[in-house]
Amino acid sequence: MIDFRDIKKQWMRNPDFVREYDALAPEFAVAGQLIRARTQAGMTQAQVAEKMQVTQSRVAKMEGGINVSVEALHRYAEATGTRLTISLEPTG
Repeated sequence: MIDFRDIKKQWMRNPDFVREYDALAPEFAVAGQLIRARTQAGMTQAQVAEKMQVTQSRVAKMEGGINVSVEALHRYAEATGTRLTISLEPTG
């Protein structure tokens, strides 16, 4: 069986892959935060969806980093008993 970490190491040798991977870092970070908030709240995607009045599929897409608005993030935070904060930090 091939280990994902080994594949990622190979891909990370490709500058084009690294550039695209780095460009997606904010989406990965948001997705990770959403999943962490939900699991720490002891909730399923279906439970979050019910509180947000959306489908479980929509919650799954949000947790995948797909097209997430600030309003949706705020509603997700409320559903999981967390607070949304957004920060912009200088580069470099």
